Amino acid sequence: MFKNKKKKEWRDGVYLTTAKNSLEADILESKLRGEGIPTGKKYKGASNALEIIMGNSISFPIDLYVPKECLEDAKNIIIPIMLTDEEFEKEWNEDK
Repeated sequence: MFKNKKKKEWRDGVYLTTAKNSLEADILESKLRGEGIPTGKKYKGASNALEIIMGNSISFPIDLYVPKECLEDAKNIIIPIMLTDEEFEKEWNEDK
C-alpha cells in the first residue's frame, strides 16, 4: 500500500499512499481527519476535472499527502488488514 514516490513532498505534505478512486480517497481522508490528521489530495490526469463534471473519479488514482510530522501516525491508522474468506464470513455473520 505504501510505495516510494520519486516526488515525496507536495503542498507542505509528504506522500502517504495512492487511492484507487475517489471513494477510496474519501474513506481514507475521513478516517485520517477523524484522528486529527489533515490530508491533501493530488489528482492524477483528468481525474479532478472528471470529478467536477461527472461527480466521481472512477478511472484515475489519487495521491494522498499528510504533514511530515504525522506520517508515521497516518501509516499506523490506515494499515490494511487482509481477511480470509472464512474470517470475513465469520465477521459478517456475527454482525447480523
